[in-house]
Parts: sequence; C-alpha cells; structure tokens
Amino acid sequence: MKKLSYLILSSLIIPTSFAQLAAPNENGITFGHVHLNVSDIELQKSIWVEHFNGTIVERGPLTVAKLPNMMVALTEKEPTTGSRETKMHHFGFKVRNMDKFLDKWRADGLEVGNIFLGSEGQLNAYVILPDNIAVEMQEDRGLHKEITGYHVHWFLDNPEEILGWYTEMFDLEVRPRGRITTTTNVPGMNLSFGANNSGRQNTQNSAIDHIGFEINNLEEFCRELEAKGVVFDIPYREIPSIGLNIAYFTDPSGVYVELTEGYDEY
Repeated sequence: MKKLSYLILSSLIIPTSFAQLAAPNENGITFGHVHLNVSDIELQKSIWVEHFNGTIVERGPLTVAKLPNMMVALTEKEPTTGSRETKMHHFGFKVRNMDKFLDKWRADGLEVGNIFLGSEGQLNAYVILPDNIAVEMQEDRGLHKEITGYHVHWFLDNPEEILGWYTEMFDLEVRPRGRITTTTNVPGMNLSFGANNSGRQNTQNSAIDHIGFEINNLEEFCRELEAKGVVFDIPYREIPSIGLNIAYFTDPSGVYVELTEGYDEY
C-alpha cells in the first residue's frame, strides 16, 4: 500500500466548527462514537484526516477523530479480528461525490470492496481500512457537507429482537431506512439491524471494539437502565483526566457499548 503522508500533529488538533455531535433528543441522547482497535494509530489518524475530513483531538491517552455527527476513537492495539467477522459488521457515511472519494482512496493504495445500488436507491461502496475495518459509503449529491456519519450496522440472527431491545432501552421509534425495515434513529446516526449473522463474534477487542452514545445526565440514565435490567460491565464513573463520565455494557447481541458524558465538549 502506498504510504500515506503523515500530518504534523499540531495541525491536526485544531478544532473545526463543522465536526460536532448532533444535538441530543428530548431524552438527552445523541450518537457519540465508534471505537477502533488499530495496529498503526499514526496511519489511522492520517486516513481519518485526509479521507474523512476529520480533526484529531488528544486528551491524555485518548485519541479521537472529530467528524460531523460522530467521533472515531482510536486505541493502538492489535485487534483480535476485523469488523466483518463480528456482530458490528460495519459503520457508514454519506459522501457528496463517490467518484472523488474512491479515486483518492485508491490513489493511496487503500482497498475498495463492493460497489452497488444500496437499499435506499443510492450508489454505495464498501471501503476497507487497515485491520480489516469495513466502512460503507453512500453517495448523496444533495449533501451540504462533503461527508458525514450516517449509520452503524449489526449483522444478527435476531434483528427484530435486538431492535426491540434498543427501542425499549433508549425510548426510540422504529424508522425503516429504504428496504431495511429493522432500523431506528438517534440524533446523528441510524442504527440498522440486519439478518446476517453466520456465527459472527462479539465485538470487544476486535477492530470495532465498541460503539458509544453521548448522554446528558449520564448517572441518572444509568440508574434508569439498571431499573430496566441492564447489567453494566463497567458502572458509571467519572474520569476528569479526559473530561468524560463513562459506563459500559454489552448488549444482548454481543456488541460492546459505551455511554459517555462530555464528548460534546471536545
């Protein structure tokens, strides 16, 4: 693969106004981030800046790429497996000009997967990041930005059941996305649940380690989830060194989930 040019770190950590989380809903919930385990963090930072228009922010041990509607957090750790072998098969973006995006992607020696007409009648393509991380791109020529976060996609044996669990726990409504009927939305992100498991693995320690939701008044929200039967792997705690309050649970499908409070200040 052609080596990507590494940007000077000081030029990466200037915040930009367009890269921010969506405003929370009436329950104080918005989408927060996707967290990746990567074998070469400098290479990944370069990709997220050069191809996704991200801005790198570093606080203590935490490295995140700020993007419209979401963040991508990076940990330098060899993943146990790529995303396509797990329940969280991929996450996706909308892009204004697919040809422009893919031409630049190929020019840097990066892998392009299937190109196809997606469930919403738009041109879609999979691109594969190092560490076998699948990202689905969907062209939307009416997009006001060059690129924006769009969806995260579970591949499951029981999509209706897991969709129902999320709509109950997060007080959401079912909202089909094109031909995909088992989806719901939080501000900034569509949550899609597909019937395509085939023995896929849980996510923790894989390339897509977990996904995250940003929650106003997180401590109270965690109490509400516990009352609904959620058992936390890591209960609510405050981490002043990175400016976050956090909690973790594993959803019934095996996808690891982080709840945060504070990412909207990054």
